[in-house]
Amino acid sequence: MRALATAVLRRLRSEESGSALVEFLGVTLVLLLPLVYLVLTLGQIQAAAFAAEAAARESGRVMSQEPDLATGLERAQTAVELAFSDHGIAVDGSQALSVSCSEEPCLSPGAQIHVQVVAVVPLPLVPEFLGGSLPLEVPVEAAHLASVPEFRGR
Repeated sequence: MRALATAVLRRLRSEESGSALVEFLGVTLVLLLPLVYLVLTLGQIQAAAFAAEAAARESGRVMSQEPDLATGLERAQTAVELAFSDHGIAVDGSQALSVSCSEEPCLSPGAQIHVQVVAVVPLPLVPEFLGGSLPLEVPVEAAHLASVPEFRGR
């Protein structure tokens, strides 16, 4: 009886040799890779959200300090591009920025400038051929209301 038990134990030990490494690699691939992708994706989207907030705030501030609308728009678009480039995202400021004013002329003292920044963030590591079945981009937007100083230019 003792010999039978010893033979069974020996057989069980020999069948399990080396399978822990395979199981560890399998679990790592199944759990760790999606987790790493999720962290990369959320980090990219969060960076774009921070960039959009900063771009809206700074472009409104820049526009409210400028003497004329053309110069203000040009510098506000540059501020949008700089805010996004600080976070490693390339954006065209003329397409991402939209501005509306509460008064005419737009930069008259006491007027309010509503600035809206809309950008599209590409998802990392998603191949182009999946574009028909999965979204490849996430839209991010931010808005800011800036006031033109009441006593500027006086």
